[in-house]
Amino acid sequence: MKRLKAELSFLRALTAVNLSSAMEYRASFITQIVGMFINNGIYFVFWLIFFDRFGAVRGYQIGDIYLLFAIVAFGYGIGYMFAANTGANLAYLIAQGRLDYYLVLPRNLLLHVIFSRMSVSTIGDVSFGLVAYLFTGRFHPLEILLFLLTSVSAGLIFVGFGIITGSLAFYIGNAQYLSMQLSNAMLTFALYPNAIFTGVARFLLLTLLPAAFIGAVPVQIIQERDGLLLLAMVGVMVLVWGVATAVFYGGLRRYESGSALNVNV
Repeated sequence: MKRLKAELSFLRALTAVNLSSAMEYRASFITQIVGMFINNGIYFVFWLIFFDRFGAVRGYQIGDIYLLFAIVAFGYGIGYMFAANTGANLAYLIAQGRLDYYLVLPRNLLLHVIFSRMSVSTIGDVSFGLVAYLFTGRFHPLEILLFLLTSVSAGLIFVGFGIITGSLAFYIGNAQYLSMQLSNAMLTFALYPNAIFTGVARFLLLTLLPAAFIGAVPVQIIQERDGLLLLAMVGVMVLVWGVATAVFYGGLRRYESGSALNVNV
């Protein structure tokens, strides 16, 4: 318990330092946040036009799309606002032999690596997710609680999946491009109504590329107030992190130290 408190205290301090560093350049800080908010809004406009023309997609109404975007944007933002050294960034560190700095410090290696960088622009995602949720009209306390729980779980699934894709660099060398494509695919498919996918495609979105557990499943949990489905989602989150931890530390045995000199401030 004492070790856990020490690790949590360290992660809080690390996050505070990252945030202070990002806010050093206020104009850039605000521009990134606003830019991401606008980017999400532009993407959402296409769905507004689509539903204005066609009305519904296999049971999905515009209100369901608001909820879908709210969960995905808020979850993605929460995950990468604090733990952005996953996916392509993690693959780069591994391929370039830049884990040496973290290996010599007496901290949990995986958590130290992924929390050592934050993505400022994702604050715009968090803001967009909260604004989108306001348009859903779902203000029952239970629904708000389910929104927060499913969004945080979705964010942890995002980060866990990013660890898996980034750790591929241990096994295949330079995996930056592959990791980036897989992460982008995860985010893209999460933003589509699950009802439009059938057969093999739906199976893949529930297993190898668990995008459905980031978007469609949380929407169903909130709509139906389904506690059992929430437990299933949490189970998937734990499974993803279990696989991520195994893949990372299993690959670490293959890691070759780099010769580059790095200065970390």
